[in-house]
Amino acid sequence: MSEWLVLALAMLGACAVVVAVTLVRHRTAAADDDPSETPDVIEYMTMWIGVVYAIVLGLAIAGVWEARGVAQDQVRAEAQALHEISERVRVYPPDVRDGIRADVNAYAGHVVHTEWRTMTDHGRLTDTGARLLDRIRSDVTDYRPRTDFEAQAYQPLVDQVTAVDQARGARAESTGATMPGVVWFGLLFGAVITVGMVFALQIRRTPRELVLAGLFSATIAFMLFLIWVFDAPYSRGMDATAQPFLDLFPGIEG
Repeated sequence: MSEWLVLALAMLGACAVVVAVTLVRHRTAAADDDPSETPDVIEYMTMWIGVVYAIVLGLAIAGVWEARGVAQDQVRAEAQALHEISERVRVYPPDVRDGIRADVNAYAGHVVHTEWRTMTDHGRLTDTGARLLDRIRSDVTDYRPRTDFEAQAYQPLVDQVTAVDQARGARAESTGATMPGVVWFGLLFGAVITVGMVFALQIRRTPRELVLAGLFSATIAFMLFLIWVFDAPYSRGMDATAQPFLDLFPGIEG
């Protein structure tokens, strides 16, 4: 199911619930029920519950957005380290240089065309990607420099392999959801309480109040949708992308 369809259904569902409950309350209300007699303390509590929940929503959105940014930075760091390996091996003999570059391109192509889909569908990396990275590591570390110039390039190449491995490990840790389940429970429970307080104000007097109550509920649904989308940096509509690999290795795009 498309993320945008989920958003539309969530917002329509929130509006429908508010409208349905309001209409039911309107029809079942006693004849002498006066909505204008809502105690001031309820209005005060409703205001503060809304403010507190808005702060919680803002912090949650900021947290998952930051996690998405970190995930994209990890992809960029991994691609950049691979690019550095591919460029720095030019000081090596042609057969060694071409072999390392071929393995680097194979790894980058596997990440873009195969591993990314596995991350999206199953929330994990592939064993093939790990083996391809091990091959790059073996290519770099097993080579014995023959000249001082090659020896000067050897350690930086090893460091770049380590950087790729670290970025790959960080990418593996970010493939799943970043928001703990207890936080989701708090967000959903808070949404129910916040929307429920609207009914404590007896919103049923005019169509204008009904529309505003529906829009308020739809806004909360939209905020929860944003948190849900950003919660999995590699799996949903506005996720981190493999574009840094395509930018630095244009040959793997086909």
